[in-house]
Amino acid sequence: MAAAINIDAYSDALVVLGTAGVVIPVVRRWGVNPVLGYLAAGALLGPLGLGSLIGAFPFLYWVTVVDAKNVAGFAELGVVFLLFLIGMELSYERLKAMRRLVFGLGSLQIILSAAIIGGIAFLAGNAPAVSIVLGACLALSSTAIVVEVLSNQGRLATTAGRASFSVLLAQDLAVIPVLLFVSILGTGASSSVMASLLLALTNATLAITAIVIVGRLFLRPLFRLVASSGTSELFVAAALFVIIGTGVIAAVAGLSMALGAFIAGLLLAETEFRKAIETTIGPFKGLLLGLFFFTVGMSLDVREVARQPLWLFASVVGLIGIKSILLAGLTRIFRLPWSAAVETGLLLGPGGEFAFVGIGLATALGVIGADVSRFTLAMTSITMAFIPVLSHVARRLAPKFADHNALAPELAVAPSGGSGHAIVVGYGRVGQVVCSMLERHNVRYIAVDHDADAVPQHRSSGREVFYGDATHLEFLKSCGLADARAVIVTVAAEKAIDEIVRQVRAVRTDIVVVSRARDAVHARHLYTIGVTDAVPETIEASLQLSEAALIGLGMATGLVIASVHEKRDEFRRELQQAAIRK
Repeated sequence: MAAAINIDAYSDALVVLGTAGVVIPVVRRWGVNPVLGYLAAGALLGPLGLGSLIGAFPFLYWVTVVDAKNVAGFAELGVVFLLFLIGMELSYERLKAMRRLVFGLGSLQIILSAAIIGGIAFLAGNAPAVSIVLGACLALSSTAIVVEVLSNQGRLATTAGRASFSVLLAQDLAVIPVLLFVSILGTGASSSVMASLLLALTNATLAITAIVIVGRLFLRPLFRLVASSGTSELFVAAALFVIIGTGVIAAVAGLSMALGAFIAGLLLAETEFRKAIETTIGPFKGLLLGLFFFTVGMSLDVREVARQPLWLFASVVGLIGIKSILLAGLTRIFRLPWSAAVETGLLLGPGGEFAFVGIGLATALGVIGADVSRFTLAMTSITMAFIPVLSHVARRLAPKFADHNALAPELAVAPSGGSGHAIVVGYGRVGQVVCSMLERHNVRYIAVDHDADAVPQHRSSGREVFYGDATHLEFLKSCGLADARAVIVTVAAEKAIDEIVRQVRAVRTDIVVVSRARDAVHARHLYTIGVTDAVPETIEASLQLSEAALIGLGMATGLVIASVHEKRDEFRRELQQAAIRK
């Protein structure tokens, strides 16, 4: 006789997996952001959506989620995996450089936002304790959605991306005292608030210290041992163990699991296993994060929207407006450009997933009433659903607020033009290698970059890099475009590359334009708009791989290099001819 199974849990899992496997690919084809797809699917198929009609229509049991708890545990891991991978993208040096924004901008945003929102809640008739909890919870933003949106757009390394992540990191740290405060209000232990706070902070410090020490001592040997076994399953198991293990250690100390995983990611970012771990964890992160967005959508009570539509609409607009304006102003005080201030404000204006945790705990402890809780969580869900839309609006508005006069002094240094030089657009890893080769061959160049955080660091280390947007023709002219011998485009964003090439060709039809390309298709497109030479990343990587393999197999180095050059020329001719036929 077959063992009994929990049909509810399996049917709920099937609904979520069906959403990920069927619904999300469909909305992607329609051009809808997957985050919005998951949120909408959760609201529609959750217990508060069609799931509430199962009594009248029993067949809905198989296409809706019966109990949110059946998928909530896995959904929480989505944020944990996301923060782990973000930690691997950072370095201690970069994090150290962000400390002014984390502890300065982030702390001010939390304190001022909580005070303003809490004050409004108090004026609306809520008790002081309730107002404080609402202000603190709504002051925080959505780490999961904002980071996912920025990551998908490849904008985490931009000025707005770094500012947003710095504030989000400060907010994650603020979770500890906020949860502790809610717990104290629920138990009535107000006389020991300071003692409890100090105890919690001590536990948090000890937990972070333990994770760092154990990680530095054992993570590299662990993965070296697992990798030597040659078994991919063991590597997956070790990666999952480290992520979840560090998250549990942080949770036991009162921190968020995501913060523990973030620290583990920082530690592993310094090892030789970084890329292998990213590849291993990627599929888990995508699915689990989708589960998280689905559960956020399930918390949206459509009936609450119908019950108080005007107040809900006013609250949604008010929350986004207050936090966005405040963040934009604070960002400007910290000397970030207006474009980054506008984008950061709009991205972090909506509420975040922590509101569901903090307000849910306060409701369970009797601090907040059920009516206030339902209304606040509905408002938070709606604001979170607007994040992808606000991100799009921010990117459209940001150029209109460009203001280079208030930037750091290093960014105000203008290129002096010149004659017979090369203009290198982009001073990332690719651009730095290009500039070093130009120096080796005594070719004069002007390097420019649009990253307001990176340029001052490069200039302080003695590199002649200038801040500016090369998609603007006037800036290119100030770099001496009229008398330059070549323009070398090393940035990765396809739209930016296209615009730069078009601006250059509008003025100079004779200049050499060499551009990085993502693949062969992009390279063909670049040839059609006028580049002299396009270098596809995929083709160049395959040629270098072939060269290393052939030499490793004992072939004569000179013959191999010659054949690789011949193959490169063959690819170039094919791409150019395809562009001409097109």
